[in-house]
Amino acid sequence: MPNITVSPTRMELTRLKGKLRTAQRGHKLLKDKRDELMKQFLDTVREVRALRKEVEEELMAVHGSFTVASALMSSAAIEQALMYPKQSVELGMTTQNIMSVNVPVYEFHTKTKSDADIYPYGFAATSGELDAAVDALGKVFQKLLKLAQIEKAAQLMAEEIEKTRRRVNALEYVMIPNTQEAIRYITMKLDENDRATTTRLMKVKDMILKEAIDDRRAKNAEALANAGSVQT
Repeated sequence: MPNITVSPTRMELTRLKGKLRTAQRGHKLLKDKRDELMKQFLDTVREVRALRKEVEEELMAVHGSFTVASALMSSAAIEQALMYPKQSVELGMTTQNIMSVNVPVYEFHTKTKSDADIYPYGFAATSGELDAAVDALGKVFQKLLKLAQIEKAAQLMAEEIEKTRRRVNALEYVMIPNTQEAIRYITMKLDENDRATTTRLMKVKDMILKEAIDDRRAKNAEALANAGSVQT
């Protein structure tokens, strides 16, 4: 018996066959989507690893530059130099569709295009190490933004892969086998009904044939009896 309740009719059989074809096409499409998502996810993960390593190295260099600057300048002088930022930053976000997954795309915009506008202090009262630290921090900030973007994309793709995997498994191990079992069950029942109908028809035919033979024998016997009485 199938796991689902079905009526063993030809109309139901036709409906289930159509449902099975649709499920098999959907299963193939979802498998292709899952495989392509996995490929792009692995590429993204490799990109995340490489960029994270690069960002960590640059952040360590920035930290070293600030450490040297703090050794050459007092904490109060550094705090005063960095108290009022000169450059303003705007962050925009759009989305990109990757295999039906909308991943964020961050856009980094500064108020002015000149790189010299990142220094909020005069150069006379500060050390060159502080300049190098601020410059390096400004450059690594954009890479941090890129890292956040691709890490979010990897997270969203991983979630979509898991959803797609569950759908593929549901079709492959539940829906398609249940539908195939229901089709076999209905086919078996219809074949049984056809055999039963054929058997009944053969019995009816035999009965009709037997009645016809008995009729003929009775008529022949009656004709012989009539012929004997005439001769007498």
